[in-house]
Amino acid sequence: MKMKHAKETMKNKNIILTGFMGTGKTTVGRLIAKTTGYRFVDTDDMIVKKAGKPVSQIFEIDGETAFRRMEADLAVELSKAHGLVIATGGGMLLNDGNARMLGMSGQIFCLVADPDAIIHRVVNDGGAPRPLLNVPDPKKKVAELLAQRESTYGQFIQIETTKRSPKMICREIIDFIGNSQ
Repeated sequence: MKMKHAKETMKNKNIILTGFMGTGKTTVGRLIAKTTGYRFVDTDDMIVKKAGKPVSQIFEIDGETAFRRMEADLAVELSKAHGLVIATGGGMLLNDGNARMLGMSGQIFCLVADPDAIIHRVVNDGGAPRPLLNVPDPKKKVAELLAQRESTYGQFIQIETTKRSPKMICREIIDFIGNSQ
């Protein structure tokens, strides 16, 4: 699909990426934005900017409840915008209200990867610490969290990212949108 055709068929609807940490939401989201001409936003980055502190400090100082409230406020704000590629934090769309709000503005895709790939990516991404993985056995924690989130993540279109390049994943999402119009 050519970029012009992709932009025409998407009609400025948002492309929302969800999924567990380390599945490629930010990397793939930036590539989709570059390919389509949409604006890329990362919800965790937006929350960090608004709160003036990293996610790990929000969890530590304010608590997870405060962070989830910030996500809900941001879901309302972003649902009113168009022409965005939105990479959500891994838990943002576990909240039905957030999923409903963002889903009204576009198509939601859930990026998935196996626990080994997730651990490898998170350990090697050089980014901020991941509060949910600050445990003695991160791989076990990833498997537990994936099992807990399976039914919620399963309601969205699944895009496998294990052993696939961001370019391949980007193309699959853009092709899906073009073919579903």
